Amino acid sequence: MLNLIELLSFGPNGWGDEIAYGALITIQLAVVTLPVGIAIGLLVALAKDSRSQVLRGLGNLYTTVFRGLPELLTLFIVYYGGQMLLTRIADYFVPDAHIEVNQFVAGVVALGLVLGAFSSEVLLAAIRAVAKGQKEAASALGLSTWNTFRLVTFPQLWRVALPGLSNNWMVLLKDTSLVSVIAISDLMRQTSIAVGVTKQPFFFYLVACLIYLVFSGLSSVVFTRLETRASRGFKRVGGH
Repeated sequence: MLNLIELLSFGPNGWGDEIAYGALITIQLAVVTLPVGIAIGLLVALAKDSRSQVLRGLGNLYTTVFRGLPELLTLFIVYYGGQMLLTRIADYFVPDAHIEVNQFVAGVVALGLVLGAFSSEVLLAAIRAVAKGQKEAASALGLSTWNTFRLVTFPQLWRVALPGLSNNWMVLLKDTSLVSVIAISDLMRQTSIAVGVTKQPFFFYLVACLIYLVFSGLSSVVFTRLETRASRGFKRVGGH
């Protein structure tokens, strides 16, 4: 048992620093991806709620594609496909040019596209949950469409959307493990390297499980507080 604990020590004889670094990369990737995915999701939700048939069609196409594709396949398409596309574009200006796509950026883009597709459904439902009478009242007061969204719709939709977005965050946190296949030194990749060197798969994968559970537990606490704060002053119908 002591030998196993020593494997998690920091320094040249242990894997504690590598595992900690991988955990940091994992949480950084998730935190950076979250606003990207929510921003994409909000734009898609607005498109699907618009009066334009073209925008609604594009929004529905987007969610159908990125909700239907496996996350790993999306990651490969963004990383390798993006690299090929950028190289071909650069080749028009600089012959024989070769563009290397940053793995972290590719991970953020791929996971952001997937998160945006799922978040758009949550945000669309939240937008439609805001009473039409409030929008009509804002229009009667002379507010523009943008100001109506910014001052009336946007502050209210978050209260409705937070539970769904918190679920999407939990899924995103787990999906970050996929980026290890494009050589990002996240928690899963560092754990796999440690397993390959030490031949202790059960121990290190158990440590990784515990770290993911800690992340999930802390996330639950944060989102619960956000939901409580967002619901302040809101009286539930039929509540006590």
